[in-house]
Amino acid sequence: MNDEARGSGGLDSRDRSRRSPWGRRSAYGIPRRDSAGGPPRWATYAALDLGTNNCRLLVARPTHDGFRVVDAFSRIIRLGEGVSASGRISDAAITRAVEALSICRDKMTNRGVTRARLIATEACRAADNGLEFRTRIAEEVGLELEIVDRETEAGLAASGCTPLIDPDAEGVVLFDIGGGSSELVRLGRPVACGRGPPLPEIKAWISLPVGVVTLAERHGGHVVTPELYEIMIEEVAALLARFVAEQGSTSVDRIHLLGTSGTVTTIAGVHLELKRYDRRRVDGCWMNADQVTQVIDRLLAMTYEERVANACIGSERADLVLAGCAILDAIRRAFPCRRLRVADRGLREGMLVQLMREDGAWGGASA
Repeated sequence: MNDEARGSGGLDSRDRSRRSPWGRRSAYGIPRRDSAGGPPRWATYAALDLGTNNCRLLVARPTHDGFRVVDAFSRIIRLGEGVSASGRISDAAITRAVEALSICRDKMTNRGVTRARLIATEACRAADNGLEFRTRIAEEVGLELEIVDRETEAGLAASGCTPLIDPDAEGVVLFDIGGGSSELVRLGRPVACGRGPPLPEIKAWISLPVGVVTLAERHGGHVVTPELYEIMIEEVAALLARFVAEQGSTSVDRIHLLGTSGTVTTIAGVHLELKRYDRRRVDGCWMNADQVTQVIDRLLAMTYEERVANACIGSERADLVLAGCAILDAIRRAFPCRRLRVADRGLREGMLVQLMREDGAWGGASA
């Protein structure tokens, strides 16, 4: 198999790839561990995910069996806007990224972060000036981004979302619909490890070179007819075909879908009729197949202006949400599970779990 679809092979949920200098040691020279082998009492961790569409940060401290978020940041910056056509990250997108990342830097400094991992994904992988952008961020903002490959991205999503797997299910098909790429991971039952979040059992994965930004730029996102919507589904289905042939033999009655992305959290918010997005109600909520279909049909019937007016969509997502729905529908046709669990968590949580586990935050040998 190529490097975009394979069995678990080299995909290690305890990724050991190179960390940013901030991640190896705090900005103030505080060692990673205390004399007892675990992280210092005051250890504060940060995870930053710079994606094609969003810039997201979480700052957290370990607890007995997980972590407590002490600060967060999320902003839509559309870093990958136009990259599929021009091959470059635009000056305007770089300006937006510098502004957002400067806020993240200040939050990490103010919270006394002692270890961090700062990653960039598909936009930086795909752009001809991705490395140039990374250098500019280091010089202007003082943050060293790690441009991760798709395998690492899939593994981080699995680590972050594993706690939401139904313990009675035989596994899940996890999907992360991004701005420039979409990852699917076939997971078995999670592996309990005493204290701390469970470890994912990764059976196979695939990364599709398509996300909400690239699909919407190719087909349009303001006016989406049923015919155009079907064309988008078929495009994604063709990319999924081999993975489905290899993984589709599993009975869908014994597994469920687990989705992490702005697409599925938006669908959940619309389903719940939220007047304002509420992560506490969305993260972990269940939807059956009919409920998902009803929301997608409702979104397809809306005008662009009606999507903008919806509190769970807004102007920043109104032209992207139907492209995301098309990717989701291609996944649902490939794996027609009766249930979908929605995750408002993903790469950032995966990074935090891995960093804390490596530091022995929950006891035992570091991984």
